[in-house]
Amino acid sequence: MLMEQQGILVKYHHHEVGGPGQVEIEVEFGGLREMADKTMMTKYILKNAAIAEGKTVTFMPKPIYGEAGNGLHVHMHLFKNGKPLFYDQNGYSQLSDTALYFIGGLLKHVRALCGFTNPSTNSYKRLVPGYEAPVTIGYATANRSSVIRIPGYAKDPDKKRFELRSPDGTCNPYYAYSAILMAGIDGINNKIDPHKAGNGPYDFNLYNLSKKEQAKIKFLPQSLDEALDALAADNEFLTQGGVFPKRLIELWIENKRKDASRFKQLPHPVEFQMYFDL
Repeated sequence: MLMEQQGILVKYHHHEVGGPGQVEIEVEFGGLREMADKTMMTKYILKNAAIAEGKTVTFMPKPIYGEAGNGLHVHMHLFKNGKPLFYDQNGYSQLSDTALYFIGGLLKHVRALCGFTNPSTNSYKRLVPGYEAPVTIGYATANRSSVIRIPGYAKDPDKKRFELRSPDGTCNPYYAYSAILMAGIDGINNKIDPHKAGNGPYDFNLYNLSKKEQAKIKFLPQSLDEALDALAADNEFLTQGGVFPKRLIELWIENKRKDASRFKQLPHPVEFQMYFDL
């Protein structure tokens, strides 16, 4: 019930960019649990529609080398008694302090969040430089290279929002959306200012930084093991109010470690290409 009382609205996207062969799928805004349901329904409908045409659909984050991946961008609003909490005409990008604190919580915990929002070994083949998937930890307006993007086109008070661009379709949406909300609530409760924390705003292309400038910026995990390490070290915000039982987090990490271990031990076809004749 905590998630519904907070009034979070989640918007689901599929794919990173438009263009030939690229599709972006959107569903209408709704409450957290409703959107988790709609995420599962969308995947189910698309897979069955593809089968009916003799095709297949995948939501793997990076199914094709050298091409843009599949993202699951999560847009968020908070409302109280029907009134938007994220709008302030005088705030950065017209965001309220509440919105910025929410962003502060997301950025503080985003590496740990990846354990739930990006829970596959394939997830980290998408979160690489050179595509529209984010790799750095920060926020900005209308900047697709930032992990948190504030849409410049959303100007009305009841539409003012931001999106977390790191999640992908291998996540369990019930866990992922709940974890995202808990990180934001932690930011609000502790008044975490993302600017003071050194996480932006980055109103420039983060992909084009020099190595010296890159050294000043924090990065998302580069592997599933790295994300699970972050989640193991930073999960108290998830257990507040009993939302995430500690044992659930432990079992999740344990099971995902098995995935990472299996992947690391499995010979890859490219390895045969590179090393078989040596």
